[in-house]
Amino acid sequence: MNRLPLDGITVVSLEQAVAAPFATRQLADLGARVIKVERPGAGDFARGYDESVRGQSSYFVWLNRSKESVTLDIKTPGGREVLGRLLDGADVFVQNLAPGAARRLGLGADALAVSHPGLVVCDISGYGNDGPWAGRKAYDLLVQCETGVVSLTGSPEEPAKVGISIADIAAGMYAYSGILAALYERRATGAARPVEVSLFEALSEWMGSPMYYTAYAGTQPERVGAQHATIAPYGPYETADGRTVLLAVQNAREWASFCAVFLDDAGLAEDRRFHRNSARVAHRAELNAIVAARFAELGAEEAVELLDAAKVANARLRTVGEFLDHPVLAARDRWRDVDTPGGPVRALLPPATPRGLVPRMGPVPAVGEHTDSVLRGLGYDEAAVSVLRADGAV
Repeated sequence: MNRLPLDGITVVSLEQAVAAPFATRQLADLGARVIKVERPGAGDFARGYDESVRGQSSYFVWLNRSKESVTLDIKTPGGREVLGRLLDGADVFVQNLAPGAARRLGLGADALAVSHPGLVVCDISGYGNDGPWAGRKAYDLLVQCETGVVSLTGSPEEPAKVGISIADIAAGMYAYSGILAALYERRATGAARPVEVSLFEALSEWMGSPMYYTAYAGTQPERVGAQHATIAPYGPYETADGRTVLLAVQNAREWASFCAVFLDDAGLAEDRRFHRNSARVAHRAELNAIVAARFAELGAEEAVELLDAAKVANARLRTVGEFLDHPVLAARDRWRDVDTPGGPVRALLPPATPRGLVPRMGPVPAVGEHTDSVLRGLGYDEAAVSVLRADGAV
């Protein structure tokens, strides 16, 4: 029997976009029943981001498998009644509505602690539920800017955002782990503590290394493209056949091996310009010229073989298309088929699953696909459902 760790846990989520759906999808992967509450009609606005995956949004397909979609207008009396019944049977409530919206609707953590004392409430916001920016809208790029991430990425001439939604992903991961911790405490003590996560504070945590470096070195790490700002040599080099290979030298032993085996110049390891990492960073341009000249003599395969022989970590610069065919994913059997309203798609297994268990990889729902079945499960008969529809509540 494949009983998953969160079997028997019910999650109700007023969610949209990325952060909350990422958190709840991971709960669904581990067996939780996730009831996704969407707006009647268009549903979660992330459904409309693009039409690239069999006519569906790439974001939505990624973030919403294994969920039940229920459409509710929670501003109507009927919609609020349905939501109340859903919360009566829920273990977890997640929301990432617009700033302050949940509290105005009586769905803040303090109000729900009174009406539903056993419910773990998770609020995901941009800048926190209080403080001077509590009412400020926050999107991934804006948070990347406010935390300084964009000032660190890109070339010396031009800053750049990170190519994936790291603020949303960070917040979703902390919401996921925070909910698990709260469920664990509830089981041990009976107390259901609320969890609060903001995109800003989640990404602030990820800024730890440049934060400390800047605070105590007196200057922030330089923007150096795909190189490492504070470690050298660490970054991409072009080979004789036009490919790009990246390497990462992490310590003195690797540096000595890199010089002897790859550069064929063991004495360079003791050169005062390069004998320690801080010196190599200070003389990065001179070092890069030496390393680049060696790469220019080698094809990509030969370069990788030499780096492997030197026990220096390395990688090829792959496109997303090449990643899809990555030999590690194929050899480790990481792909599964997942149904969607537009047809089956390939999806990756979750990265962390207890050994011996098969994670849930259920379908991606259509808007409101489960509204009728969920309402029937709450005790609404056909006549009552018809009234809710006529009132625009569902």
